[in-house]
Amino acid sequence: MSKITNEAILDALRVVEDPDVHRSIVEMEMVRKVEIHGSRVKVEVVLTIQGCPLHHIIEQQVKEAVLAVPGVTDVDLTVGTMTDEEREKFAAKLRGKEVSQSPLLSPDVHTEFIAVASGKGGVGKSTVTANLAVALAKRGLRVGVIDADIYGFSLPGIFGVSEVKPAVVQDLVMPVQTHGVKLVSMQFFVPGNRPVIWRGPMLGKMLKNFFQEVHWGDLDVMLLDLPPGTGDMALDVHSTLPKSKELIVTTPQNNAADVAVRAGVMAQQVKHEVVGVIENMAYFICDHCNEKHYIFGKDGGATVAGVLKTELLAQIPVAEVTDRQTGIFDEGSVQAKAFEVLAEQLSQKLALNPATVRSM
Repeated sequence: MSKITNEAILDALRVVEDPDVHRSIVEMEMVRKVEIHGSRVKVEVVLTIQGCPLHHIIEQQVKEAVLAVPGVTDVDLTVGTMTDEEREKFAAKLRGKEVSQSPLLSPDVHTEFIAVASGKGGVGKSTVTANLAVALAKRGLRVGVIDADIYGFSLPGIFGVSEVKPAVVQDLVMPVQTHGVKLVSMQFFVPGNRPVIWRGPMLGKMLKNFFQEVHWGDLDVMLLDLPPGTGDMALDVHSTLPKSKELIVTTPQNNAADVAVRAGVMAQQVKHEVVGVIENMAYFICDHCNEKHYIFGKDGGATVAGVLKTELLAQIPVAEVTDRQTGIFDEGSVQAKAFEVLAEQLSQKLALNPATVRSM
């Protein structure tokens, strides 16, 4: 039997990547210790933060890689957390391959940007953004979400991660990962319920920071949850992401539809393609008769799509008020199924093909 060496173990572990930064755990010095006791190998791996949501992926891959080394019969794996000094080295290596401009903002980036807009508040735009993101991620796409509604941020609450704080490795922010989606929101950086009191130029700076100071890794699609209306943040998105496309969210009421048209016209004026309209709270399905009841009116989404010369991609049913802890609809619900269909349509329309099929 050939002798097991530390070099052989480290060589085997080079194929294991941190799923967040897509770099080898050996290269990033995440393997703190290797000990060999006969045919048994002890390995200590350290992660950037305690309770990393992707730790189980690394654990499984580490065990599989070590057990593939000839002579190894057992792996004793310990997963710990980096010290401040180790985080510094990690950040330095990560920054070593960073460019001055965020890779997501380079002209040749393959990420598809989709801004989700509405003319007025209260139409469920953020709920649509969150559930669409989850549905796209379930298709195997690598999805990022920016909560660009700086004043009215709500996505952390919808995803159920309001109390979570993103890891910061030196000055580089790691997005919060939940439901297979990478998320950044102003809410993560504002203590308590304190309001954000900023003027236009500061909003644009924060949007750029969400790209520049966050390590997104490779993404297939990035959704941006815009503030309602046609204000400064919408203009900043248009200037920062000239190739972004837009989805317009409305409800069936005439007044919501009229205002939604303005948001769509603004997108078209700055040469952003409006890829479709989503009519939220379109109808209610009665538990007793199983029929659709149009409690908020009818055809608002079709009206908006007609004026903007685009498609009505989805009509999302009204959800019952339940005691669920998040705004993500339960799998199998009529709302979740509607978002799955929407994600499929959007994927086909924009040729969004999963680069990798992941299990989060």
